[in-house]
Amino acid sequence: MPDGLIGVAISAASASEALEKISFAEGLGISAAWLTSGGGGGEAVAVLAAAAVDTATILLGTSIVQTWSRHPVALAQQAQVVANLAPGRFRLGIGPSHKASMESVFGADFRAPLGHLSEYIDIIKPLIQQASVEYEGRWYSANANISGPMDVPVMTSALRPRAFEFAGSKSDGVISWVCPHFYLRDIAMPALQEGARKAGRDTPPMVVHAPLCVTEDVEAAREGVRRRLGYFPSSPFYANMFLEAGFAPSPDNGWTDEMLDAVLISGDEDTVAARIQEIFDWGGAEILASVVPAGDEGPASERRSLELLGKLSTA
Repeated sequence: MPDGLIGVAISAASASEALEKISFAEGLGISAAWLTSGGGGGEAVAVLAAAAVDTATILLGTSIVQTWSRHPVALAQQAQVVANLAPGRFRLGIGPSHKASMESVFGADFRAPLGHLSEYIDIIKPLIQQASVEYEGRWYSANANISGPMDVPVMTSALRPRAFEFAGSKSDGVISWVCPHFYLRDIAMPALQEGARKAGRDTPPMVVHAPLCVTEDVEAAREGVRRRLGYFPSSPFYANMFLEAGFAPSPDNGWTDEMLDAVLISGDEDTVAARIQEIFDWGGAEILASVVPAGDEGPASERRSLELLGKLSTA
């Protein structure tokens, strides 16, 4: 059986629906639930604070909180609440997100995203993990204390090699999103390891995102990805990543079957379990599954996928 952590991305139209899905995942034995800030379910850290009270064992994480949306001290104070309610279960994933959305939603001056992220981590990690920070940087400054250090890893999102190398040098883990798995193995992982080597630290864990569907109908699974995650190939950041992975530029044609097959985990239960184990074998530490429906099977295929992830988590 697979020998790493298995988590699920929670997609919900409301906070109450998100809580129901997190509790359901915990009941199945799934190891971790992840929420993205800014979705229809509301603010992720607030939802996870409620989930912390409503659950007992499942790990809770953000994948991700957009750094442009709030000052690092404010986010550390929010993390303090969840960590207090769910000791040892909260993981904070942060990242700059995308230029177009951050400028349109928050009016952010989106430039030097890794420079901003570096200063953000220089504030939030010591504040969370050492309970105090004094910092004066180019983009951020802070002078703050909290009641005590917290057992909360601060993880970062990454898409291109420089971001993975940055994560290796500074973060407590890295979270991918719709990246081809061979790209993560052959390009991202060496960059992560190189960043850690230069910084003289251990390589942090890689959380490998994957659309996932347990079904014998592979075309239906592909269509499920197109419906749930269809816009990613037309986003400039992701189009550049796919180009770097060897796929033709895709802003106009969206997902190709070749791209889908490089990110999607699908098949029957044995096939999906074997694909997950392959990722753990080359160094992925955790699967972050976005469960997608398979055509007419719809909710039944999603339930089948979640049940398998629960069985693999508790095996």
